[in-house]
Amino acid sequence: MQDIETLLSDGYAIQIEPKGYSMYPLFVPGRDEVIISPLPEAGKRKLKRGDVVLYRREGSILVLHRIWKVGADGFYLVGDNQSKVEGPLAYRQMRGIMTAFIRKGKKTAVTHPAYALYSFVWVRALRFREPIGKIAHKIKVWIKG
Repeated sequence: MQDIETLLSDGYAIQIEPKGYSMYPLFVPGRDEVIISPLPEAGKRKLKRGDVVLYRREGSILVLHRIWKVGADGFYLVGDNQSKVEGPLAYRQMRGIMTAFIRKGKKTAVTHPAYALYSFVWVRALRFREPIGKIAHKIKVWIKG
């Protein structure tokens, strides 16, 4: 099996299955896959708020999270199912950028209007995520009876 970081640094896009629930509700383990492309070349496009990036935590694991903020001191990232922001992280920790995802065999690009709207709203709803999650859980329990 090829190393993910080597493939990305060599210019290849990769398709992986996200593990864990940090990016729920966008990704569900065992259901969804993501296409991660190499980082944009310098000067072509900068990483920005709302982008989902694959990065390496210092001395640790690869993580797929959304950029919440880009500051002069680095990147601040958070999973869609989280409310705690991680950062600042250095550009050197970034490995790739999500360009599409696959759900039930259907590929959706990050440029699709529905995804773009989701990304725009969800990255700005950070302070409301926890209450939204609690309300959604109560509704689910109530429906199930």
